[in-house]
Order: sequence, then C-alpha cells, then structure tokens
Amino acid sequence: MNRFAFATVSTLAVAAASSVVAEPQAEVLHWWTSGGEAKSVAVLQEEFASNGGTWTDMPVAGGGGDAAMTALRARVLAGNAPAAVQLKGPAIQEWYEEGVLADISSVAEAEGWAEVLPASIAGHMKCEGTWCAAPVNVHRVDWIWANADVLAANGIEMPTTWEEFNAAADKLQAAGVIPLAHGGQAWQDATVFETVVLGIGGPEFFQKALVDLDPEALTSDTMVQVFDQMRTLRGYVDENFSGRDWNLATAMVMNGEAAFQIMGDWAKGEFLAAGKKPGEDFLCASTPGDGYLYNVDSFAMFDVEGDDKKAGQDLLAKLIVAPNFQKVFNLNKGSIPARTDVALDDFDICANLSAKDMGATSDAGSLLPSYAHGMALRGSQSGAITDVVTAHFNSDMSSADAVQQLADAVANSY
Repeated sequence: MNRFAFATVSTLAVAAASSVVAEPQAEVLHWWTSGGEAKSVAVLQEEFASNGGTWTDMPVAGGGGDAAMTALRARVLAGNAPAAVQLKGPAIQEWYEEGVLADISSVAEAEGWAEVLPASIAGHMKCEGTWCAAPVNVHRVDWIWANADVLAANGIEMPTTWEEFNAAADKLQAAGVIPLAHGGQAWQDATVFETVVLGIGGPEFFQKALVDLDPEALTSDTMVQVFDQMRTLRGYVDENFSGRDWNLATAMVMNGEAAFQIMGDWAKGEFLAAGKKPGEDFLCASTPGDGYLYNVDSFAMFDVEGDDKKAGQDLLAKLIVAPNFQKVFNLNKGSIPARTDVALDDFDICANLSAKDMGATSDAGSLLPSYAHGMALRGSQSGAITDVVTAHFNSDMSSADAVQQLADAVANSY
C-alpha cells in the first residue's frame, strides 16, 4: 500500500471511530433487594438493555438504605461515583451541596417533566433550579388498613375522624379483638405520629410543625392533643408490639387477629401477595383528616466521566419517568406513578384513590412530604423528633412533658 492510500484509510478509520455513538452505560446503586422490590428494579434493567444500554447492578441490602449510603460515600471519596443512586428527599440536596450531582435538565425539559409531575414532588428533584434526580413513584404514608370481615362482624365502618377511630377501637377491644396492629420500632412510631399530627392539626399545622419546625407549633395546645391521641392509641396496641416488623403487623390484620393498621401503601403489597382483594378482604382509607403525606423513591444522578456513562445517565433518567416504566414499576411495587398522566385502569381501587387524592391535594396545597420517611427534614432534626415520639409512646410521659421535650430536642438538633 502506498503512503497516500495508507493516509486515506487512516483518515477514514478515524472519521468512522469518531462517528460512533456512545453506548449508554450506567452503574446503579440501590437497596431494592427483596421480593417485589427486586422484581420492580428488574423492569428498569430490562428496559435499559432493550434500548441498547449496559446496566451494572450495585444492590446493597440492609438498613433501609443505611448500608447503601456508606458504600456511596466510599465511592464518592474515591472519585468513582456510580451514575445513578437511589436517594430521596433532603438527602438529594445534601449531596448536591457537596458538588457531586449531575445536571439532567436537558432530559427533563425534553420530556416535559414539569408538566406531568406535581409541583411539590418536582421540587425534590431539583437542585437550585436544575433537575438532578428522577422520581420513580409515590407512596402514600397516611393510610389505614382494615380486615373487612372483622369490621363487618362488629358493625364498624371505616373511621373518618379520630373520635370515630377511638369509638371503634373501644368496641373491638371489648369484643376481644386487637384494635391496632403496630410494630414497636422507631420509624413505625413516627409513621403513626405524623398521621395524627396531620389529622388533628390539619395540613397547615403539619407544615409549620414537621416541615418548618416552627417553635410555636411544636409547643402548641394542638401538639398536646396529638400526644394525647398517641397515648390513646398506645392503649389499643397488644402487649407484644415491641420490636415487631411492620409486615408482621400487617399479617395480624390479614388473619383477623387485629382490625386496623396505620402504614404506608407498601402494606398493600403484603395483602396482594397473600391473594387478598382490596374492597373485599381488606379495606383502605386515608387516616382521619385532610391532606396527603408522600414518600417518593427517586434516583439522583452523580457526576461521571465519559460520553458512554453520560449517555447511560440520560437514557436512565428518560426511562424512569416515561409512562411505560411508571406504570409497570408501580403495579409491581404497590405505589402509584409520580407522573399524573398515566392511565390507572390496571391499578386497584386503593391506588386509584391515592392518585385521585394526590391530584386534589396538590391543587389544594396540602400534598405534604413525610417526615417519618425522610422527605421533609434532614437526619438530625428528624431523629430528634422521633426520639421524643418513641420515648413518649413507650413510657408514661405526659403530653405536656412530651411537647416540651420535642421543642428542646428540635432546638438542639441544629
């Protein structure tokens, strides 16, 4: 081959190489490792692969994400962050403040996320105005679940006020039924507590007390009433509640040992997995009062080097919020789509109620972040509140003392 021909071939080879589109690659760190969760994330893996992407799975089990965060910090410190990480709430902003998150606004704007996501939920996905995370779903926290047969046998309707709940619980207790299935773990105590705050105080009070941490709200007569109701609820729980896992409490409702459980809609997955039908075998309703407490799973995108990894990030973000994945994933997970334009024909009556209420509360300004599930507060403030709630629930502490301890704990948590 002469020198001219060799140069021509070389030029063509370089041109061809430079025109090759980067193959999307994404290493994904998450803690969806069990049952329906693993099945749900597998759906995303399949979609990613079918769009030409190479997915590297990095599941880290245990601790509700604590172990995953430890692994993430080590990777970030080593300068080798995964492309996408399961994060939510203020944790997204905390990582942004460390300067390690990527800007995925081009994807969000091209896909019209702002038009299909409730404003308050979209707010969690933005970092100083730019999009840095993609929402997967919405779990409603303020649910009450009930055994339909137990309620019917005792002539009880689903309660719509805390007074009605207490009256029903007294009747059930007299009939030898445990009124409230509960697991004595700190996060479960916090879950019940925030539904009582919402139900007794209303959405505006919830915002002031558990989002803004307003001292007047924390020390108010309304907060005293909240702790009074918590004390009443403590009397409706069986003696063996301490340390019980949430799904075992759900099983108590399923087998008729208990009548009610206050828990997010992941509890529905337990009923469905056992072949129970909503509206027939078990009932669902929002806990007494107005408003909606949400827990949103999402993936934050971290700064990565290389066109292939950036292409993988963009593809992943696009697929996560796309209607097909939002539908298939949430049918598996028991939650509802974060986007409001997904058809819910294949979803059960509890999911349809959740979606309807999410839309109504978004319009009314009462769609609120769950403090108990890491959506409203940073860890130190959230932990300070939960410590007081659990101490009160497991002792004879007066409501007045609890309120004072609550205000002090929050003040000292900064």
